[in-house]
Amino acid sequence: MIRVLALVLLLVTACATPPAAVPDYATATGHDPAFTRTFRHEFADVDGVRMHYVTGGKGTPVVLLHGWPQTWYGWWQIMPALAEHHTVYAVDLPGLGDSTGVPTSYDKATLARYVHSLMTRLGVRDANVVGHDLGAAVAFQYAARFPADTARLGYLDLPLPGPAIDAATYRSLSWHIAFHMQPRVPETVVGNDVRDYLALFYPQVSFGGSAFGGTADRSPFTDAEIDEYARTYRRPSALSGGFDLYRTLDRDVRDTTAAAPVAAPTLLLAAQGQADAIRAMAATRMANIVRAVDVPRAGHWLVEENPEFVTAELLRFLGDG
Repeated sequence: MIRVLALVLLLVTACATPPAAVPDYATATGHDPAFTRTFRHEFADVDGVRMHYVTGGKGTPVVLLHGWPQTWYGWWQIMPALAEHHTVYAVDLPGLGDSTGVPTSYDKATLARYVHSLMTRLGVRDANVVGHDLGAAVAFQYAARFPADTARLGYLDLPLPGPAIDAATYRSLSWHIAFHMQPRVPETVVGNDVRDYLALFYPQVSFGGSAFGGTADRSPFTDAEIDEYARTYRRPSALSGGFDLYRTLDRDVRDTTAAAPVAAPTLLLAAQGQADAIRAMAATRMANIVRAVDVPRAGHWLVEENPEFVTAELLRFLGDG
């Protein structure tokens, strides 16, 4: 009898289906069952690029566009609250995050066309488009070039490249902008030390960090968050693509200068003490800024440093607060 039981157990063990492996792109939020119940990872081919996005919720569409050095994951903290009222699309920009392939250019007008093509394929019209950092420049170009498909514009913490600030001046705003704009140099310097570089960079533009003239060196990112961003930027093409976001700033200035002013209602959120300066630069090309506000006790990483405030401002702007 014992032998029979042992044989049965052996057969059951041998025939048991192993648990499905969690794909890399889903591991960052795999520990959060509430998140995974609401959101799903999707891919779509757009003009030779395989674009990755995370979507969930129900209601009017909200498109979230990340900057550098982040991915769609930069929005995960505020996505559940937005999804209570909206269908959320957090997009990995072409060639970055878990989007693969190389876009024809990393200038923000070109990236906006890829995002718009993705949204059109998904049947999304009249979108609320929200961008942070260089993703804000993509969001601006989306609103400028596709006004009929843009309901509202959320513009988070970026001096707008364009009439108020040319590329040469932009390079002088911070050492990292000038460094990232150099051909091949940043890839060579960063090399295989992507995680170390990101971990050192994040505190610099945090609240009280050295980029704001302070001495704080605490990162608002957890080790797990840094691991997730390093996972994607370790891919050589993504690392170069991230730096190409900076190397195309001359083109961005020309495109913004040529663009018609955005008429969509616009919300500006900025690091503490920066809203007035960002509004002054943006007002030349944003004709309907309904609110411009500092995020208290936040440096550049608005969502990570004060997610409650950012969420409340976005919900109010979108008509839900």
